[in-house]
Amino acid sequence: MILVLLGLLVLAAATVVAVAGIFTNTGAVHELTNSFSVFGHHMTGSTGTLFLFGIIVGAAGMLGLGLLLTGARRTSRRGSEARHGLRDSRRETAAVAEGRDDLVEQRDTARAEATSAGRDGIADERDDLARQRDDLAEQRDALARQRDELMSDQPRSFHEQTAGTRVAPMPPEGDGNARANGEPEPDGQRAPHLIGHRSASQ
Repeated sequence: MILVLLGLLVLAAATVVAVAGIFTNTGAVHELTNSFSVFGHHMTGSTGTLFLFGIIVGAAGMLGLGLLLTGARRTSRRGSEARHGLRDSRRETAAVAEGRDDLVEQRDTARAEATSAGRDGIADERDDLARQRDDLAEQRDALARQRDELMSDQPRSFHEQTAGTRVAPMPPEGDGNARANGEPEPDGQRAPHLIGHRSASQ
C-alpha cells in the first residue's frame, strides 16, 4: 500500500512539472533558435513544445519498460508455477510409486500366507488320510488274524471228531449170556463195536 501511495505522489509531481514546463515555455519568446531534428525530421516551435515531445517519448519509454517488466514477471511467475507443479508432480509420483510398492508387498504377503495356509491344510488332510489308512490297515490285519484263527480251529475240531473212537453203551450181563448161548439179540441191542467197523458175527 505504501508503494502505491508513493507511486501516485511521484506521478502527480511529474504531471505538475510537465504542465508547468510546457505552458511556461510557449510563445514567440521561447522559439527554438537552433534547428532540432530527429531521424531527419526538423522540429519547429517553442521550447515548451520540445519539452512536451520529450515527455511523450519518456512516457512511451516508461510504457515499454512497464510492459517488459510485466511480461518478465508473468514469465517468472509461470516458471515458478511450472517448477511448483513439477515438484508436486514428482511428489505425487513418488507417493503413487510408494503406494504401488506397498500394494505389491501386501499382495506378495497375502499370496505367501495363502500358500502357507494351503500347504498346512494339505499337510493336515494328508496326515488325516494317513491315520485313516493306518486304522484301516490295522482293522484289515485284525480281520485277517481272526480269519486265520477260525480256519485253524475248524480243521482241528473236525479231525478230532473223525479220528476219535466212540464206544456204544455196554449191554446188561443177561444179554451177554444170551449171545453166548446162541440166542438172538433183541431188537435195538447189539454188541459194542467201533464206529465204522462191522463185527465178524454180523
